[in-house]
Amino acid sequence: MANPILSELVEKERYYLNLFFDQLNIENMDEVLQVLLNCEGTIIMTGVGKSGLIAKKIADTMTSTGTQALYLSPANALHGDIGIVKPKDVLVMFSKSGESDELLSLLPFVRNKDVKTIGIVSGANSRLSKAVDTTLELPSQKELCPFDMAPTTSTTIQAIVGDVLAITLMRLKNFTLDDFAKVHPAGRIGRRISMKVKDLMLSGSCIPTCTPDAKLVDTLLELTNKQCGCVLVTDTQKKLLGIFTDGDLRRALQQKGGQALESPLQELMVPVPRWIGPDKLAWDAMKLMESNQKSPIMVLPVLEEDQTVVGLIKMHDLVQSGI
Repeated sequence: MANPILSELVEKERYYLNLFFDQLNIENMDEVLQVLLNCEGTIIMTGVGKSGLIAKKIADTMTSTGTQALYLSPANALHGDIGIVKPKDVLVMFSKSGESDELLSLLPFVRNKDVKTIGIVSGANSRLSKAVDTTLELPSQKELCPFDMAPTTSTTIQAIVGDVLAITLMRLKNFTLDDFAKVHPAGRIGRRISMKVKDLMLSGSCIPTCTPDAKLVDTLLELTNKQCGCVLVTDTQKKLLGIFTDGDLRRALQQKGGQALESPLQELMVPVPRWIGPDKLAWDAMKLMESNQKSPIMVLPVLEEDQTVVGLIKMHDLVQSGI
């Protein structure tokens, strides 16, 4: 049985978030969206304490999804960093109370720079909400903290609103998968959206192949030496006819015994296997190989549109690539 305090807090958070979604003013949120969408400069996010961490996270999300944004520490801004704020920028201030002195102190300086200001606050009628150009009030109940002090629910809803705004901007700007790849060149995300099948596939003489009339006994050397766990059965034009795997070898020997060795591959192969094109993402190849959980495959032929074999990709190489 789950700890009763844990169960209680899960239900409280569910209740608080449901109230937030029920009471959120979408029209007001759309006003904020339009200001961000029409920004001709940089969207600058700021906040104090935990709200500052959320502001930085949203700025990073926007930057990685096609919107020019950055995070500005309010304390550092008042000690010189405000110089990065330029005309036509938009300054977005995250604050639960709307009464943070650090944020309020910034406003006189940014007003002189022709900068539009947005306050995302939970405190109704706060000084910040009255001082900025546009306010988005976030309906907020108590924090999960028993003293209603530690920011928990309030920062969760800030993150929700910030993420929704960031991804709405991403979609409105038609930010594509190729665009995503350009700004995520490293790490697993970068590899998954940039690494192609042709980057990892075996090609040329490394591909184990045989003709349909070849006997199994004459194919064993190719099957063994290429160490791919299969041979691709092709015609004289290198068009794929079928595939014969280590598993097919075991099944053939179980069913026919030694007679299987004299059988031509066209009688033993699996016709029309799954395949993929060389310019597809390697991540798509992995998903295709795992698409049937009852019978996942470890190798995948790589074909041109006319069914000509140009490569073979192995699950082992996909896993090793880190995608």
